[in-house]
Amino acid sequence: MEAYPYLSKISTPDDVKKLSKKELSLLSDEIRRFLIEKVTASGGHLASNLGVVELTVALHRVFDSPSDHFIFDVGHQAYVHKILTGRWSAFDTLRKPGGLSGFPTRSESEHDAFGVGHSSTSLSAALGFAEADALRGCGAYTVAVVGDGAMTGGMIHEALNNCKRALRTVIVLNDNGMSISRNIGRFSRYLSRIRVTKHYQVTKRRTKRVLAALPLVGKPLSRLASRIKRWFKRYLYTHNYFEDLGILYLGPVDGHNLSALERAFTEAKRREGTVLVHVRTKKGKGYYDAEKNPTAYHGVAARAEILDNSVAEDKPRSSFHEVAAKELCALAEADEGVCAVTAAMGEGTGLSAFAEAFPKRFFDVGIAEEHALTFSAGLAASGLKPYFAVYSTFLQRAYDNLLHDVALQGLPVRILVDRAGLSIGDGATHHGIFDVAYASTIPSVSVWAPATFGSLRAMLRRSLELKEKTLLIRYPNADEEPILANSFYKNGDFENFGLKKCGDDSPDVVLVSYGKITVEALAAAEKLKKEGTRVCVFLLECLAPYTETAQRLLLALPKRCPLVFVEEGVYGGGAGMHILASLSEMDEDIFAKHPMRVLAVRDSFAVLKGKGSPYDELGIGADAIYTTAHALLDTFSRA
Repeated sequence: MEAYPYLSKISTPDDVKKLSKKELSLLSDEIRRFLIEKVTASGGHLASNLGVVELTVALHRVFDSPSDHFIFDVGHQAYVHKILTGRWSAFDTLRKPGGLSGFPTRSESEHDAFGVGHSSTSLSAALGFAEADALRGCGAYTVAVVGDGAMTGGMIHEALNNCKRALRTVIVLNDNGMSISRNIGRFSRYLSRIRVTKHYQVTKRRTKRVLAALPLVGKPLSRLASRIKRWFKRYLYTHNYFEDLGILYLGPVDGHNLSALERAFTEAKRREGTVLVHVRTKKGKGYYDAEKNPTAYHGVAARAEILDNSVAEDKPRSSFHEVAAKELCALAEADEGVCAVTAAMGEGTGLSAFAEAFPKRFFDVGIAEEHALTFSAGLAASGLKPYFAVYSTFLQRAYDNLLHDVALQGLPVRILVDRAGLSIGDGATHHGIFDVAYASTIPSVSVWAPATFGSLRAMLRRSLELKEKTLLIRYPNADEEPILANSFYKNGDFENFGLKKCGDDSPDVVLVSYGKITVEALAAAEKLKKEGTRVCVFLLECLAPYTETAQRLLLALPKRCPLVFVEEGVYGGGAGMHILASLSEMDEDIFAKHPMRVLAVRDSFAVLKGKGSPYDELGIGADAIYTTAHALLDTFSRA
């Protein structure tokens, strides 16, 4: 660590408190260089962490972690906190299975008070900590660091409604004007007005002193003077949303001035009750490219991935969400009713091209998935054709809206579920392994899972025909696997999606799967074939309604052979469980004819330890499929 002489001395937050002002400035510079070196090598969230260096240093100077509780919202801005709490030496393992998480994780350190992967949760959790401390008579502070657009999420405002004067809670509003994309909406514009109001706190203090000096004569005049004071206050300085809720507001504070930050946080500790410190930071601070384009540097790929991709193929690489966005633009060109909705993930879901081409039909509602779905329901009820593009892990937050506001009313909202399947870098908080289980149990909801770009395009075109059904089209954050198109769509007939098969027409064993994990099934099939076993692989691209899928599968199955179902999702409520149940209802002797096993993520949030490939670690990879097929064949041959 010769390149980082000050950082190498930091083992605990107490070490930060011992540094002089000059040393703190040098430490901040070292942290930025360290972040750029490590994050560009391992991949991760870069711009947001470069923006909170001085902010995090100042917090650890004024507060005492872990006795004081730090909760970061969203968690991807916590890298500097990890560095200052003794974890800098593990940064080579950042976002790798079994390594340092890209988010605060309770099991990783006592300094991570609360696990955070989704946005707008911090203040609700902080109030829980503060109430618990109050009940115990503990004098600890709880600090919620709210940033990257989290204030556009409804949960924050629900929590603000429950703040109490007696609680030792400090809300740090890290205002960089950004989420991943630039912030939108009325609250973002409101913050802009606060931050550009000249000398807000100075004017406020002077106004209070002047009005307090007004002479009062008698009760009627006293009441009149009070009303006059309130009117003058409203006139002389801007109303403040937070103070109207009874929360003391301090700021705006320069988020890159350590002295100003320490003064503000010290003042927040001195005051009674909940205090909000409004801090202005620059996303990507200290790294020219990230400052100029913070969206592009919000999350960066590992350097090894960039190098691999640059030489892997001559043709440009693509992804499912890019193909979906391009096809959606084509649909919108032909149909004026087509519109797109996102929850602060325009770039992430590929919809930036749609926003540019059809700005009046593009709606970014901020980090508010619940609102996005009910808003889409309103669009659909009014006769438009909304497509809501959302990561699988974030769709979880809007389950009630999906069930009650969309499906119950039979509204044709089309939901493009991006990042379906395992999220190796971001880990358990971002795995897309639950959407099939919770969505496909809702009546009138269809779930499609394209395995190829061609079938994705065909599904989007077909989706316009659904008039009274809610539709989920789920796909991975990945390029197309050529082997899937070559195996199941040799004739290029992508319009005929649904149930496809490849392999022997009279197989000894059948493998059934959907999505990109079907590649593992094909690999297992190859191993079995080399031993002389006849294998047929079925690809399902239409999952729910399960009865229809099971009927098609039942008609396509050979008379007698074992069946292994594989999915990159949870077992409980998953497609395998439901399809096998439907098959048993249609044929009471189905399990005698076809002994079956389901390989899926069982009783687990899929927290990966880095032991081999993620599929192998979870028991759903090619080797597990091969072993399970062999065991079924042995049992079946003896029966």
